[in-house]
Amino acid sequence: MTNNRLPKLMSSLFCKTAVFCAASLLALATMALKPDDSSTGKIPTADQVGADKLPDAIAPVKAPFPMPVFKKPVFPKFSLNIADRGAKKDAITTKEIQATIDEVSKRGGGTVIIPAGAWKTGRIALKSNVNLHLDEGAELQFSADVEDYRPAVFSLSEGVEVMSLGAMIYANEQQNIAVTGKGKIIGPGDGTVKRQVMKGGVVENVVSANKPVAERVYEGYNGSPIFLPMCISPINCKNVYIEGVTINNTLFWNIVPIYCDGVIIRGITVNSTGNGRTDGIDVQSSRNVLVEYCTLSNGDDCFTIKGGRNEDGMRVNRPCENIVVRYCLSKKGVGAVTCGSETAGMIRNLYVHDCVFNGTSVGMSFKTRRPRGGGGDNLIYERIRLNVPGDAFRFDMLGGRAYVGELADRLPVRPINKLTPVYRNITAKDIVVDNANYFLNIKGIPESPVTNLKVENVEINCKSLIKASDLTNVLIKNTTVHTKDTLITVLDGRNITFDHVKIDNPNKQVTTLVDGPQADNIRFIDCTPAKPKNWAQASWLKK
Repeated sequence: MTNNRLPKLMSSLFCKTAVFCAASLLALATMALKPDDSSTGKIPTADQVGADKLPDAIAPVKAPFPMPVFKKPVFPKFSLNIADRGAKKDAITTKEIQATIDEVSKRGGGTVIIPAGAWKTGRIALKSNVNLHLDEGAELQFSADVEDYRPAVFSLSEGVEVMSLGAMIYANEQQNIAVTGKGKIIGPGDGTVKRQVMKGGVVENVVSANKPVAERVYEGYNGSPIFLPMCISPINCKNVYIEGVTINNTLFWNIVPIYCDGVIIRGITVNSTGNGRTDGIDVQSSRNVLVEYCTLSNGDDCFTIKGGRNEDGMRVNRPCENIVVRYCLSKKGVGAVTCGSETAGMIRNLYVHDCVFNGTSVGMSFKTRRPRGGGGDNLIYERIRLNVPGDAFRFDMLGGRAYVGELADRLPVRPINKLTPVYRNITAKDIVVDNANYFLNIKGIPESPVTNLKVENVEINCKSLIKASDLTNVLIKNTTVHTKDTLITVLDGRNITFDHVKIDNPNKQVTTLVDGPQADNIRFIDCTPAKPKNWAQASWLKK
């Protein structure tokens, strides 16, 4: 090779390499977050998570507590199309759809196909070994008339057992059931369902805990009030699989497994922002649950974990446990991930990781009330990106008088009883908060403080720092807070440690307001600034 050809060759190789690298970087920037990425500490962006990034296979679950192996269900090859069983597009087709489901189940299982087109229906009930599949272009349009959801069926309304309208897609004591496809589920429009909705305050003021469940019947005869039907709600079921469908314009909670074991919810899109009570996904008193690659835009909380309510929930005493939420996206709602406020049977072993939560009012929310019982334990959040107008982390264990009367008053301290809830052993690690109001807004209960909270490796931009009451054993470590605020308020907080925390504000200083007879042992270790301006040293000890 001659010397004058070498520079041209090298230049050509450099250009080709540069083009290849640029293309590779572009591809990396837009690809879905892979399960292997979660071990590297990378925090996802919105274009890497959600329903649009759903892979075909279910990757192994790696959780800090034992979880089962999740696999897609297998159904017999037999299938029936509802149009071939008499369903018509110009009329209510509830009977035809239900008859098709029943036939497929009786023949050993298979798939019920909802073909493209708009199909009007009332409540339908899934049966064992049936996959209800909505083809692309299919719409299940649910009736707005109460009569299309009768007779009453066993269900829960906000954590209390009732006989009610149940859900638009319902199942009870079934196994190996599925709702799949690229079709849409459309909630009820204007009609008696909306007009007869129960009013009169919280559910425990309507349904007596002393009344037998069989007598708690609310099915709307003669214009009587009803509890709103949920969208998809299996109860007492095993091996539930929900994938791919889009849910629009519902009136109440959308996907609600209750008392179920073995649930997979993946690739779901919810667009229900017009009504204020439309939670996205509510896992209630269920176990061994995987929620992944879902995109939620709804009128209330997005990803919600519940465990029964008050005395009725304590009677049932079924925990919500072993739940993984990963690679999910929120676009609009109230709480991004909310535990409670129904906590009677306990919420434990929750692992939320590699998610992006935008547009919700609050980020991580922990709710309960003095008479709710139970609480939350071993709740873990890792590699989360938040952009919310409200608080990044909010604990509200007291609620308001509108819900629990004088029990919402912080004082006097009440005796601990079976209905005293707890929140303990909560970890949040590797979190990026692009925008928030408070970093931490904590309202515990004096007789049951928030206990063992660890927040580590957080980068946050927020309006305000910390406002906290009734908490103990709290560690905030390796965290940078960008804010204009300088005030940390602590009421009856003890054993609180700031370790390698940088508070970046224009004044380059922090002040504290510490009060309460239980306040003690608050320390700053290798922080910037080294200590609050109004402290003589880097620790605050009870006098």
